[in-house]
Amino acid sequence: MIDFLQRINELAKKQREEGLTNAEKVEQQVLREDYLRLIRGQVLHTFSGMKVLDPLGNDVTPEKVRNLKTKD
Repeated sequence: MIDFLQRINELAKKQREEGLTNAEKVEQQVLREDYLRLIRGQVLHTFSGMKVLDPLGNDVTPEKVRNLKTKD
């Protein structure tokens, strides 16, 4: 993941300073999409482990989150 960020930042800096070639623009887009996919996966994983309790201690986890748990 760190490699993604380093290369994304390098391309962003180059884009600001001198511009990117078409190949670099494509690489930048692919890297950004991969990075976002990775982040979304982490967020989904975090939500799938959630359990929501009301003040009385009853499980009030939304059905959508419960369904995520069963997919794992």
